[in-house]
Amino acid sequence: MAPTYTMAGGEGPNSYSQHSTYQRALLEVAKAKINGAVSSKLDINLDLNRFNIADFGCSTGPNTFLAVQSIIDAVEQKYPKETQDENIEFQVLFNDHSNNDFNTLFKTLPSTKKYFVSGVPGSFFGRVLPRDSLHVGHCSYSLHWLSQVPKGIADKNSPAWNKDIHCTGFSKEVVEAYHNQFMIDMGSFLKARGEELVSGGLLFLLGSCLPDGVKMSETMKGMLLDFMGKCLHDVAKEGLIDQEELDSFNFPIYPAHVAEFKKVIEENGNFTIEAFEKISHANEEFPLDPNFLATSHKVSFGGVLESRFGKEAMEKTMEFIEEKCPKILPQLASAKSGMQYFIMLRRN
Repeated sequence: MAPTYTMAGGEGPNSYSQHSTYQRALLEVAKAKINGAVSSKLDINLDLNRFNIADFGCSTGPNTFLAVQSIIDAVEQKYPKETQDENIEFQVLFNDHSNNDFNTLFKTLPSTKKYFVSGVPGSFFGRVLPRDSLHVGHCSYSLHWLSQVPKGIADKNSPAWNKDIHCTGFSKEVVEAYHNQFMIDMGSFLKARGEELVSGGLLFLLGSCLPDGVKMSETMKGMLLDFMGKCLHDVAKEGLIDQEELDSFNFPIYPAHVAEFKKVIEENGNFTIEAFEKISHANEEFPLDPNFLATSHKVSFGGVLESRFGKEAMEKTMEFIEEKCPKILPQLASAKSGMQYFIMLRRN
């Protein structure tokens, strides 16, 4: 079984809950789009007087609460009589891997919430909810994670062997392996949601992808991943990581291109693309601050590195990132822009 990775739990200074303003900014600007979409595109039967909302890849909060509340606000505006008379009850299903910090999620639930809550552990690449039980689904900044590192990437005898930590566009074979794994995983995600969502239900997808024609290696995020790889090699030189073990290590991450997203959605056949838009927010590019970059890397990737190489090696890697980051700031400043996306799908 492939290992599962989650964001840093708890509420401390190095937790995801304290360092997720970048992701939150996109949710805030997407609220108006979600409101309009629910108003004009949601077309479901509410005979059961229950409205189910799921957030796939919820992590620990607080962003998931913002996303859920945006959907509830929109539904209340669409069905004012039903919701004001309390004929409709909202149930929110928070999904993530079983090793996600659900304790922090539940402890920090908004005191003003007007919905019932369930935790749903399991990979969103498969079914996690009953068939035809979901009215609106949401997934934010999660679909760049793959279910596993592609086959052949860690095999020295494979033409797709990648010794450079990540897929950044330098090898055709490596790119193809990552692309194929993305198509498999995204296809599985859509197949599962297609079974869970009721006809006329909506699925909102938000996150980062690549504009067609732009390589990951040309973007700030790609450069930062490569830079983290170099820092890992420096840690290996100090003896904290075995070099052969490092040579077989890769991140299960693939920011897809726009055309790849559209292709896999169309091939799935369960959904109509109602919106596929570039969306901008104030924090679209990471600030060029070494401390911020080191902390954000620790929150997002610290668990991956610690599980593979141990806590001491992970901490040393983050120390190197902060120490050496000023040298690459000019390169980061000249990087090509990625793309923040807002995708709205309607279940056929």
